[in-house]
Amino acid sequence: MTNSKTINLPNVVINSFFIVVCFLIAVPFALVVAVSITSEQSLIQHGYQFIPRQLSLEAFRISFEQPEVLIKGYGVTILVTVVGTVLSLLMTAMTAYPMSRRDFRYNRPMTFYIFFTMLFSGGLIPYYILITQYLHLKNTLGSLIIPLLLNPFNILIMKGFLDKISKEIIESAKVDGAGEYRIFFRIILPLSTPALATLGLFIAFAYWNDWYYALLFIDNDTYIPLQLLLVRILSQIEFLANSPLAEAASKLQ
Repeated sequence: MTNSKTINLPNVVINSFFIVVCFLIAVPFALVVAVSITSEQSLIQHGYQFIPRQLSLEAFRISFEQPEVLIKGYGVTILVTVVGTVLSLLMTAMTAYPMSRRDFRYNRPMTFYIFFTMLFSGGLIPYYILITQYLHLKNTLGSLIIPLLLNPFNILIMKGFLDKISKEIIESAKVDGAGEYRIFFRIILPLSTPALATLGLFIAFAYWNDWYYALLFIDNDTYIPLQLLLVRILSQIEFLANSPLAEAASKLQ
């Protein structure tokens, strides 16, 4: 007797889709690696190519001439990402939890208040004055962490997940003598692991890729994250490439 294997078409379609997505993500990364080991003259003559015509490690030599700058940028970015993600997840869960409780008197006004901030903001100038003049966080790591600490969209996602948790579990814990903090940290947070993992990924990406708030609030080179460092390098390269001196030098060559 032979066993015939049936093909599950939906699984094949889903797996094929994610294979294509992974390929599309890997191709730009491979191109960046190939460009990083290609000589400048080859890039000017032939453009970006996956297989370098002329190998060169000059870009790495220039990058590591002053490794302390690069290492410091990585250190600031990693520290801000780790601390910011942990604090943001904790505050997001603590904000969404009372909004999901039907026995909380102000759950509806609080939900409307959070949603309202998605539609309107105070503006850049009042926000800058708040961070620099009232909170005195200019040139500190707090100016990189606090702006992304709470996101209304993340709070509403967390609230939607907490709404699905059975309220009988909370009532049973109260009957056993558990307080609100113990219920939250011992019951609610462990049950919210899928939502916390998803939001943690989004928050970590936001912190890792952020350079705008560093551009606004950081003037001290000690607290410059990696992203702002790269933005400054690209700006200087673009300025030098488009300057009249560079054009004159290229004509002489």
